[in-house]
Amino acid sequence: MNFSSEAVGGLATDVHLPDAGGPFPAVLIRTPYDRTRHRAEAHGWARRGFATVVQDVRGRFASPGQWQPYENEAADGTLTAHWIRRQPWNDGRYIAVGASYAAHCALVLALDTGATTQDRPDAVIAAVPALGAADTAREPSGVERLQARAGWWAAHGDRSDSDESALDEALATDPGLLAHLPLTTLPERLGRSLPSWAGLWQRRDRGRLVAQAAQADLPLLAVGGHHDHFAEDTVALWRTWGGPSARLLLGPWGHSLVAAPGPDAGPAHRLPLGELYASWARRALTGGLTPGQHGAQALGGGNLWLPAQTDTIPCTQRLRPLHGTRFTAHPDRPVRSDELTVPTGGVPDRCLLVTPPLTRPLDAVGPVRVRLQASADTPSADWAARLVALTPHKSAERLAVAILRREEPRNKAGEFTIELGRIARRLDTGTRLRLEIAGHHFPAHARNPHTGADPVEADQLLPSRRTVDPSSVTLTLHVLPARPHPVDPAQEILR
Repeated sequence: MNFSSEAVGGLATDVHLPDAGGPFPAVLIRTPYDRTRHRAEAHGWARRGFATVVQDVRGRFASPGQWQPYENEAADGTLTAHWIRRQPWNDGRYIAVGASYAAHCALVLALDTGATTQDRPDAVIAAVPALGAADTAREPSGVERLQARAGWWAAHGDRSDSDESALDEALATDPGLLAHLPLTTLPERLGRSLPSWAGLWQRRDRGRLVAQAAQADLPLLAVGGHHDHFAEDTVALWRTWGGPSARLLLGPWGHSLVAAPGPDAGPAHRLPLGELYASWARRALTGGLTPGQHGAQALGGGNLWLPAQTDTIPCTQRLRPLHGTRFTAHPDRPVRSDELTVPTGGVPDRCLLVTPPLTRPLDAVGPVRVRLQASADTPSADWAARLVALTPHKSAERLAVAILRREEPRNKAGEFTIELGRIARRLDTGTRLRLEIAGHHFPAHARNPHTGADPVEADQLLPSRRTVDPSSVTLTLHVLPARPHPVDPAQEILR
């Protein structure tokens, strides 16, 4: 393999070429996480016949300039793409590839309406895509994703390098770090300047890239994990994609994909992603993919794969209230996102309901939603719903969670639906489903001040007393109507 380092538009860029004579199709990876960490990945692409270009984005690691997350990637990527097309080792084709923030870099290249067709890629692979600042900062309902964003900004924000342990070290020194108010003062408590932190919460263009995806004119491979906090964005991107073909691979993984399997992952879910990516890239570049949306999703707990689009039927589960039909969402004692233990004494902090044990195995595949009628004695209230599987083996496993923000007159009962996203999970006989309805999901999400003030800028939080009508609560799953017919995920991706 031939290796060289370049300065493309002033940005530090590594080029890895196959040993065989060229020219070659190219793979472009633009990353804020240090291009040298991608050498093994680049070697893998080169062994499979692709020239691989890996670049530090502006202001990160060896690339000069000011690091402004999500701001310069389309322009800098287009310049780099133009350079690739002019190189003697490139055969005129390239694929934009990336995971997380690097997936954003790949997607803005593919969807940049200001770029010429010559500069846009011929195909794109977007794994666990962080679609944009607004998309990563908030849930679709507008609720702030506190812990994940604090961790990312502490590690990577407004600095040229990274410190992955920055938030953990700060929490070890100050366990209440994320509870301090207002949240805009987080940089001061971290002890360093983070000028872009406050601006993050002012971004309101969530969904911009997904909307642009409808106008795409090239193939897409979207890869995600059921346990990744960007799973819904990954599916939305795939569903919306307007290119000639779109493929989805959704496994029982976290943000690091196969390196972070969930408790429901089995041997069948350990895929060689590098080989799969390269095989898909060859087909995409030669027009060998069947038009339309196809793909595969893992059935967690079932050790098999299903088509990405699988016919299901809605199934409403009966729920019995255990306690907390009247509860207090107290900001000093919020329901924790990192704990599944439910307190049994004191003033209830959530409404708790449970289903009877399942009398047969159930394959739940598709969206989960909760419908309820409830009220709060505060003008603004968040409603968090968490679904937990209580297995016959006495373990508790989180299946889905979502949080919805509502503005209602005090004590006015309203009927509403909380969408908990998609699951693909086999539930064994004897499993009970526990549904928690709470006012907080902290520290994953910021606490609502219950005053109508902005949660990021609020310096005062009030308790909120809630009432839930237990007879109104319905839990709807989508289930397979018959035994599943497994598929080979590679065949579905490469069809």
